[in-house]
Amino acid sequence: MKKSNEFVAIGLMLFALFFGAGNLIFPVSIGQNAGVNVVWATLGFLITGVGLPFVGVLATCYSGLDLEALASRVSPWYGLLFAIALNLTIGPFFAIPRTATVSYEIAVAPLLSSASQTIGLYAFAFAFFALSWWLAITPGKMVDRIGKIITPLLLFFLAILIGAGIFNPMGSWQAPTALYATPVTALVQGVLDGYNTMDALASLVFGVVVVQSVKMFGKTSHEEVTLSCFRAGLLSTVIMAIIYGSLSYLGANSVTTIGIQENGAPVLVKMAMHYFGSTGSVVLGFIVILACLTTSVGLIASCAAYFHLLVPRINHVLWATIFSCISFGVALFGLTTIISAAIPVLMLLYPMTIALITLAFADRYFGGSRAVYASTMAFTFIPSLYTGLNTAGISMGCIDTLMSILPLAQYNLAWISFSIIGFILGILIKKISR
Repeated sequence: MKKSNEFVAIGLMLFALFFGAGNLIFPVSIGQNAGVNVVWATLGFLITGVGLPFVGVLATCYSGLDLEALASRVSPWYGLLFAIALNLTIGPFFAIPRTATVSYEIAVAPLLSSASQTIGLYAFAFAFFALSWWLAITPGKMVDRIGKIITPLLLFFLAILIGAGIFNPMGSWQAPTALYATPVTALVQGVLDGYNTMDALASLVFGVVVVQSVKMFGKTSHEEVTLSCFRAGLLSTVIMAIIYGSLSYLGANSVTTIGIQENGAPVLVKMAMHYFGSTGSVVLGFIVILACLTTSVGLIASCAAYFHLLVPRINHVLWATIFSCISFGVALFGLTTIISAAIPVLMLLYPMTIALITLAFADRYFGGSRAVYASTMAFTFIPSLYTGLNTAGISMGCIDTLMSILPLAQYNLAWISFSIIGFILGILIKKISR
């Protein structure tokens, strides 16, 4: 491949790995609910749904470490547990099964009768994960298969739907719902909505795939690898930002025609039917299946690669088979159950991930002190655990009252103040222990 096209292929591969199930559902749902505040909500969504994943990939390239090694700067046991938790979350427990269920709900379920829904899900999920498994067991060809073939097709079909929505809007922006009532609350809610994509979690795993792909093109020095990762990541980021913004815009325009929907899946289905009639479901089906398939392949390959390093006696192919089978089993519970179960886990893991990424970039400013890493992450864990339990519906009495008065607590961002305190304490410990 020519040098000038190198970052394009890798950038398109990275985009395809990130752009999957939640990336289609959440932007249009944000648009519907944010209404006249859609610009602010979309900006918030782009911060955590696009900017943070880009920074996460760069943190992996900049540090020269994989996820476990990076997290092990806190402590070896923490690095192992954190890496396992992240890989299982973006892997067979939540993100991978979600790719199949979103594909089914949007592309296949509308074509089936109510009596055929269950057997339809089983059959579709089996075929979906069989294909995902086949693509994932040959990661050396991932750039060619995903970056050159599937991604351009995905972008082509997305352009058709987005183009129709931009040149022929379904309606006008309406009043926002309660969570997006003001520009400030819309911005913050958009930030939280970005958690649902799981892309920031995945970035610490996908970063390794990007580095390996860059090295396949002959890059060897740290500077060359970092620069190539930056260029590829920037291309992926720009594409995702344009698509997210467009989908949010389409969602905001759709309310006057189809009303507020429960989630983004029916919005997409009704939007496609509005513009293309009976062929709308076919176009949308291509968009969803391609987007979700590429994400599924990347996640299975990445998780299999990590667990093979963890347990070398089980080879990459067998790990990919195990995760494909688990994902198939979880997918049978359906989309609603998967999304509901994932939210508390994301509220726990996302602040921890953001704190770790921030520390990775600031590492040289505090000499890579383990005390700073350990103190910051320990303080971040406290409000993160509380928010996760609270989101799961677990009441903690007086602790609820205490946590509610903390700075930014009303936005579920109390962990920021805890992280800052932990960082400052870590710096003091570092200075005292000299």
